[in-house]
Amino acid sequence: MMAENNDHYLWVEKYRPQVLSDCILPKALKTTFSEILEKGECQNLLLSGGAGCGKTTVAKVICNTIDADWMLINCSEDSGIDTLRMKIRSYATSISLTGRPKVIILDEFDYANPTSLQPALRSAMEEFSKNCRFIITCNFKNRVIEPIHSRCTCIDFNFNQKEKLEMCSGFFGRVRDILDHEKIKFDEQALAKFICRYIPDFRRTLNELQRYSLSGEIDIGILSAVGDPRLKELMGYLRNKDFGSMRKWVAENADNDQTLVFRKVYDALTEYLAPKSIPQAVLILGDYQYKAAFVADPEINMVAFMTELMMNCEFKA
Repeated sequence: MMAENNDHYLWVEKYRPQVLSDCILPKALKTTFSEILEKGECQNLLLSGGAGCGKTTVAKVICNTIDADWMLINCSEDSGIDTLRMKIRSYATSISLTGRPKVIILDEFDYANPTSLQPALRSAMEEFSKNCRFIITCNFKNRVIEPIHSRCTCIDFNFNQKEKLEMCSGFFGRVRDILDHEKIKFDEQALAKFICRYIPDFRRTLNELQRYSLSGEIDIGILSAVGDPRLKELMGYLRNKDFGSMRKWVAENADNDQTLVFRKVYDALTEYLAPKSIPQAVLILGDYQYKAAFVADPEINMVAFMTELMMNCEFKA
């Protein structure tokens, strides 16, 4: 059983891995990070991949294992040039009283301003190279400017199907230990199916399990309580141009990950759309998926996406 942090109520923090051996990762990635840790020193890193797959956890594990002084900045909250002036520069120029290496973790850096903070960081990484290292995490590496890529060792948290199956097995054992420790009864078959549904988003899996565990038991009901978007139903509304039902569907599925919804629609295009409409649908989907990272109201963006599909694409009879 991995180490437990009793300072936290949330399972994602309470049971966050503290050492590399506890991280659920494919063998190749673990080997890469093991080699970094063996040197006892960290280079500038750019870790990219989907939400909840362990990027920030690995960044913290690296810092703790090499015994570094480190600071984390969430760039979805601090994304402007003042972050560089007030936080990054101040921390990077200060002297470590312990003599330990210094690391700044820039989390969710794809939300950092691409016209101010991102370009300014280029010179900062070189200016403070003797005193400080940077570990950058992002969901979409194409939103990070190329000069930052060239100053980092880039590691992708992208997993093939075989790696996902291996991770499911490892994560199942981890979750089973957590549920036993929390004294939550569970159905192993339902738990396995649930984990396979969301892998490799460990964060969402644990959050949903903790929420559902309030009933005292994890059973087959969790698969419907936090189920996949009802795609066949949605496509029927779009085919029939039933705006009211489509809008209601979006509201009812608001707790689903938008990335998952976009992906499900993309995978279903050939089944529901006339072949000549598929290229147009892909362009529409790509546009609204990009906008989803910046909009103030995700529900309105999703309804707009569905409306454009409904009005501009031909559906099979």
